[in-house]
Amino acid sequence: MEIRAATVLPARREPIELQTADGLTLVGELAQPLDRPPVATLVTLHPLPTHGGFMDSHVYKKAANRLPALADLAVLRFNTRGTSSERGTSGGAFDGGEGERFDVAAALEYAEFNDLPRVWVVGWSFGTELTLKWAHDPLVEGAILLSPPLHRATDDDLDAWARFGRPLVAMVPEFDDYLRPEEARRRFARVPQAEVIGVDGAKHLWVGEPYVRIVLNEIVRRVNPETYPLPTDI
Repeated sequence: MEIRAATVLPARREPIELQTADGLTLVGELAQPLDRPPVATLVTLHPLPTHGGFMDSHVYKKAANRLPALADLAVLRFNTRGTSSERGTSGGAFDGGEGERFDVAAALEYAEFNDLPRVWVVGWSFGTELTLKWAHDPLVEGAILLSPPLHRATDDDLDAWARFGRPLVAMVPEFDDYLRPEEARRRFARVPQAEVIGVDGAKHLWVGEPYVRIVLNEIVRRVNPETYPLPTDI
């Protein structure tokens, strides 16, 4: 059977709640391999909620639908403050990336408390800003950025990640609306351990199954390389 955009593979999926230090409850979901422990964990940070981003943004939904079965990964998705999805609405209100520091911390604390292994943060668009600003946690093994705009995240945040020392992979679409590969390579040059991957033909939202497969393959190549490349049929 060919893996298609709507394919949902077997996994243990459970609704979760995250509690922030400033008193909010955030809603989410944790997907894990069906009959074995995960070898690593993706904590996902979604695109801008004021422009339609949420925990079900399609790349993350497809990651949760496929990667527990295909790559032995746990996938933690959640709505940042004030964001709604089919799962529900998280408490609080959008805070432009500042109050969301507590949301990032709550997700990482959940992973630590529940003994989820080898945490990598995956940020997409607005989620990349949250990653660069607030994911400097000893629990984090590395981060993967999808369509980083480098708008709210400044050179100071890049310098902080450089000092943090963990791997950083930036996947930058050729036709991104905000930051394209050549400029991204210049901006990320101040992070010695950063790798910028320009993706030919892609746009900011990674629409189209070929681009989703590129993203998911690059994620597993870093996080669980034994499962790379992902199959296209099962």
